[in-house]
Amino acid sequence: MKKGTLIAVISCAVLLGAGAFGQQVDATLGFGTVTATSASQAGSGYSPQSIGGGLTPSAGADFLLAHNFGFGAEFSWRGSKANYTLAGLQYRPFFYDFNGVWVPRVNKYISPELMAGIGAENVRYYVGAGCSGCQNYVSSSHFLGHFGGGIRLYPTKSNFFVRPEAHVYLVHNNTQFSSPYATRYGVSIGYTFGGHH
Repeated sequence: MKKGTLIAVISCAVLLGAGAFGQQVDATLGFGTVTATSASQAGSGYSPQSIGGGLTPSAGADFLLAHNFGFGAEFSWRGSKANYTLAGLQYRPFFYDFNGVWVPRVNKYISPELMAGIGAENVRYYVGAGCSGCQNYVSSSHFLGHFGGGIRLYPTKSNFFVRPEAHVYLVHNNTQFSSPYATRYGVSIGYTFGGHH
């Protein structure tokens, strides 16, 4: 979690600093859930353990350079540990992605958002009771492709928005779970710096 937090803080600082040059910067905080193939539908070569379920918070930011195109980053994680029944452990997945972003403006109240990029799935398997100053987990990381989209709804003349959204993760060699695919649905709240109104 510390590494992910550091990456998120540095990314946000860079993006907010870039906003000082007159470009649009957006920051979001959201909540949702991950769904995936059920254990009973596991494909050949995949574990009968689903990665889906649980509350999934997320945080992200983007920087639009010109013509509503730019780049961004997101970080999402399962809010609580889940049981990995095959090994008698608990686990928690984390998803990191870095994207190209397109946010065409329909009007002052609605802006669709599309993103695509790459990143990583990091799953922590907890191997024992926590202790002060020690690490009680092992990690498994996998490269992923990411596709996502949402609709930014600006309900007032402020720069605050609400974004219903969906994300698809295509995880390479994700054999510890029932499928190489995971989908995250959720809603984010956000703020646009320097570009909406």
